[in-house]
Amino acid sequence: MAFAKARLLRAGLASAIGVAILVGLGTWQLERLAWKNGLIALVSERMSEPPAPLPPKAEWTKLDIEGWSYRRVSATGVFDGARESRVYTVLSDQKGRFGGPGYWIMTPLALRDGGVVIVNRGFVPEGLGRPEAEGRGDPKGEVTVVGLLRGPEGRNAFTPNDSADERLFFARDPAPIAAGLGISDAAPFTIDADATPNPGGLPQGGETRIAFPNRHLEYALTWYGLAGALVAVFIAFALKARKDEPAS
Repeated sequence: MAFAKARLLRAGLASAIGVAILVGLGTWQLERLAWKNGLIALVSERMSEPPAPLPPKAEWTKLDIEGWSYRRVSATGVFDGARESRVYTVLSDQKGRFGGPGYWIMTPLALRDGGVVIVNRGFVPEGLGRPEAEGRGDPKGEVTVVGLLRGPEGRNAFTPNDSADERLFFARDPAPIAAGLGISDAAPFTIDADATPNPGGLPQGGETRIAFPNRHLEYALTWYGLAGALVAVFIAFALKARKDEPAS
């Protein structure tokens, strides 16, 4: 009998620890849910605001890029089409005519007030990625670009290596793009141009992906469900142990 009670005690202690961990994970996911909902609301608010002037070059080294991300900004300068590059992508749920495999067209904009910002002018399908392709249009002279300020795009273990010689990149990260193009004074962020039509119709602007995975409630319910299942298993175990006790 003493052995059975000790066994039940150990099972109860292990179950309590497991339940505490699972409940903690569920609560953490609810906290993440609140954070994600707040982020989505903040981004939506930023995107509805009038465009702000691009922060000047003197502020770039100390700029809170996260605090500026997805803000609408305007920048005036001259495009350097001779140093254009491409970032490979597969565009789904496109807003414009074209989608599927293709490229983001990244063109340096030499700013009127100094410095260079790399502008994602929009999407072009495969086969039209070169500047000389039919349907491509490159603005001449000074222009004003309106779009969303974006921080560097992350990479993972499956991201291919860039090919700077071909001006082909696989992440919208201004540092390696600028290095590959020989630009020393590039901003540490990019601008996603809005849907203002380009000459000839391409690149196709306004295709910024505003999608934040938000499955935290699902994950929270899963953890809480596992905690409840563990409690049920322990109760069943305890009832069976009590039933199996020899009569005194």
